[in-house]
Amino acid sequence: MDRHKVLRLLVLCLALLAVIKFLYSPSRRRYLNMDIPDSQSFWRKGPAPESDSVDPSDNPEATEQKEGHQIVDHREAGLNYEDIDLVKAQKDGEVELIEDTDEETIEVISAPEDTHKGPLRVVHLDLKGAAPKVSYLKQIFPLLSSLGADGILLEYEDMFPYKGKLKILRSPFAYSEEDIEEIKNLASLNNLEIIPLVQVFGHLEFVLKHEKYDHLREVDTFPTSLNPVAPGALELIKSMLMQVLKKHPKARWFHIGADEVYGLGQSEDSKHWMEKNNGDVGALYLMHLSAVCNTVTEVRPGIKLLFWDDMLRKFSVPTIRNSSLPTLAFPMIWNYSPNMDVNSVGQLLHQYQDSGFKGVWFASAFKGASDIDQRWTPINARLQNHLGWLKVIESMTEFPSIEYQGIALTGWQRFEHFTVLCEIFPVGIPSLAVCLQTLKHGSFNQEAENDVHQILGCKIQMEANNCEGSGAFAGAEVYHTIQKIHNELQTSIQNIKADHFLRGSLSPYHQKYSFANPRNIGFFINTLKKLLEDWESTLKTFRTQMEDIFYPDAVEEWMEENVNEHLNRLRTMVESAEHLNSLKGRPKSLKES
Repeated sequence: MDRHKVLRLLVLCLALLAVIKFLYSPSRRRYLNMDIPDSQSFWRKGPAPESDSVDPSDNPEATEQKEGHQIVDHREAGLNYEDIDLVKAQKDGEVELIEDTDEETIEVISAPEDTHKGPLRVVHLDLKGAAPKVSYLKQIFPLLSSLGADGILLEYEDMFPYKGKLKILRSPFAYSEEDIEEIKNLASLNNLEIIPLVQVFGHLEFVLKHEKYDHLREVDTFPTSLNPVAPGALELIKSMLMQVLKKHPKARWFHIGADEVYGLGQSEDSKHWMEKNNGDVGALYLMHLSAVCNTVTEVRPGIKLLFWDDMLRKFSVPTIRNSSLPTLAFPMIWNYSPNMDVNSVGQLLHQYQDSGFKGVWFASAFKGASDIDQRWTPINARLQNHLGWLKVIESMTEFPSIEYQGIALTGWQRFEHFTVLCEIFPVGIPSLAVCLQTLKHGSFNQEAENDVHQILGCKIQMEANNCEGSGAFAGAEVYHTIQKIHNELQTSIQNIKADHFLRGSLSPYHQKYSFANPRNIGFFINTLKKLLEDWESTLKTFRTQMEDIFYPDAVEEWMEENVNEHLNRLRTMVESAEHLNSLKGRPKSLKES
């Protein structure tokens, strides 16, 4: 036989032996017999929407070496990427599944028993704008407790440390997991119960703004509301809820938002669902909310769920009764008006009582409810809102089958994710003190006024709308500087612009063509420069004070919205005056400056 034919036959035999050895190897059998979870059961470990599948080639982790093990492409192993995120090839050839960080199992834990006697008074922290640093919360929580608060309604939005596939939802300045633990410990030390709030329907701008999730919008062009029947929508909400619930295993209450679901019923998916189920927008809303509630109670039996009531107001009693929502959650009736119609709230109480709800919460506002860009809190308006709620609370004997369980004093930081900041927290503290003490004493009587004075270290002046005195509360320096900015910055510039000589020699025309009499400039230039120096000094200190409380993005935003425009105008005036003064009365320039 030819020598070359012998060699080819030998190579073929060796290859055949290698194939046989691989097919009958133990590691191969173990791989073939692996139990891959089906998609119906796997979501309980914290799934992500169907659209979360990504090409591993876009993921640097898919090619790097870790601890001596090779990370291999899931497709090479023949595995489903949605079910198994990474495959680790060990030295002996075995394949080991590695769970991604957000695909964690969550332990089923019954919610702790309610040991609190009477309705709760909880203070709302809206973290979707100017979220305070934990170091500031350490100073604020004792203050809230001393003022009469029982808990914190913690609206996380993008400040929660979402991980895994949900990491994209996090703000660059989101709290860390260690921060969350410290916040819980601080609350416990000050006898404050934390009620987490996660939006599950409307106000999901912080989620739906991302291209990754924009296919889940109810209205394609608006990142406001979730399409409740879109594939992957409920799975996304479940994933968010599971991560937050895992960080709050002792929560007795949980708020799922669900207010202002603008555009609901407009998507083709929703229209098809309503047609198929002979339903309307009310049935669609209640279906989604009930599904969300069931998701939470499966892993936290006994937990009490809350939701904003405004969408519910539009639905008939039979529509609500036909859903399971009255047995799953409690509505939180909100009204922030200083001239609240108590009778209209009574009508809502009748509606919810007849619908089968056994309990109800109320929501007032101590700040962030006056105007979309409000800078200074109107204390008396917030007081009147709470006096209105006291009347409602007194009327609860008329509704024997629905229990008043608590009131949340909301402190909105934005009207929504994309709008400007309202009053920041230190500005709202005197108003919050007035409102909490009013609820505690039944009115803002002399005793309540004295308590506020003693706790805050300043005296409330309703007509002047401020807290007079230096103040002993955390953030008092920021409060007083913002008061100065609010009352004086724009006014001081307008006053100097009214100067006789400035109006005559520093007009836009004078600045444009660089001509003026230095004698006239001399009458106001030093005053102008002194005004700028004073404000720059004040604002330099103010920025440092703000940075002690807030993250850099919040400081920059507040300065841009409230200071920079006016300060830049003042700087321009000083620069122009100095330039015109230096020209010593030269002829008008033929060119624009």
